Amino acid sequence: MRPIRKLLVANRSEIAIRVFRTATELGIRTVAIYSHEDRFALHRFKADEAYRVGQPGEPIRAYLDIAGIVALARQHEVDAIHPGYGFLSENASFARACQEAGLIFIGPSVEILEQLGDKVMARNIAQKAGVPVLPGSMAVQTHEEAHRVAEKLGFPVMVKAAMGGGGRGMRVAVSADKLEDALDQARREAGSAFGIPDVFLEKYIARARHIEVQLLGDHHGNLVHLFERDCSLQRRHQKIVEIAPALNLDPVLRQRILDAALVVGRAVRLDNAGTVEFLLDVDSGNFYFIEVNPRIQVEHTVTEEVTGYDVIKCQILIAQGLPLSDPEIGLDDQRRVTTHGYALQCRVTTEDPANNFLPDYGRLSNYRSASGMGIRLDAGSAFTGAVITPF
Repeated sequence: MRPIRKLLVANRSEIAIRVFRTATELGIRTVAIYSHEDRFALHRFKADEAYRVGQPGEPIRAYLDIAGIVALARQHEVDAIHPGYGFLSENASFARACQEAGLIFIGPSVEILEQLGDKVMARNIAQKAGVPVLPGSMAVQTHEEAHRVAEKLGFPVMVKAAMGGGGRGMRVAVSADKLEDALDQARREAGSAFGIPDVFLEKYIARARHIEVQLLGDHHGNLVHLFERDCSLQRRHQKIVEIAPALNLDPVLRQRILDAALVVGRAVRLDNAGTVEFLLDVDSGNFYFIEVNPRIQVEHTVTEEVTGYDVIKCQILIAQGLPLSDPEIGLDDQRRVTTHGYALQCRVTTEDPANNFLPDYGRLSNYRSASGMGIRLDAGSAFTGAVITPF
């Protein structure tokens, strides 16, 4: 076992605060990073130490600076880095840089990130493992190639970022005349969010439920699922409401989806947290693999509430070398994992209802958080007087 005494979160806002909370409960000292534009953000004040990264005028690039973040971690004697979600969370080069610097990367191994961080490669892995996948393509490089692939798949098609996740870099092209705009927009968004603008095409299912399965693996070959979540309610491919477990899901179908997720996890020997995502065709009843997110996800909270397992805590302990069977984790047998009731997560974001609900920014003049029995709050920059930036 390799102990973690000081942990840096290479992220910001609510996920950074969330990781700090569990790390503190484990007796681990916490380190925040922040861009110049985030110098008043709440997460920097929630850590034991906080340091600025990047240069003014680079609010996103600061969190994508692998060399700068790793150097800062070494300078301040950090033992481990948790990437959160988004930014560098699925970047194999970041995990490798941590490894080479002698830092523990809290997430799947470099080899797994290389396989699953690339959505095209992940599709191939699922297909070889016998899990049904949506018809799709390899990464497309030109408009002409995209048109050929789309005609073969049949419109409508989904243009998706090959790397990253979280609904970024996704556009629907309902017809050939919409394809080039969808490609260009998806590439720009993917390049900005993940640093890699590659995209591929996938058949689009109009009436579908988005079902995902939370997996946890360790470095000893063990793997379990923590049941599923339904993330079907989305706007602009961003999840708005998530529920665990999924409502009105046939028990036989649920078990098939859970088993398929485990098959994919075993195929890559998943050794930390990961989520296998599926689309369930409402009309046909068939389900299809779409991707694996080899990281923590925003909606992990509902899984924690219905199963009683702290997924962040499991991640940290697994990264230190503990097996799932360790009493601190308590996942020695899949049969021990049960769900109790239902949990619903609603994302509260700043949007302008007069401008098609596009993201908005400014100062929060008044804020009062929800509270009471059965309510959990995972907050980012949520307090009276907080400045919400456009970044």
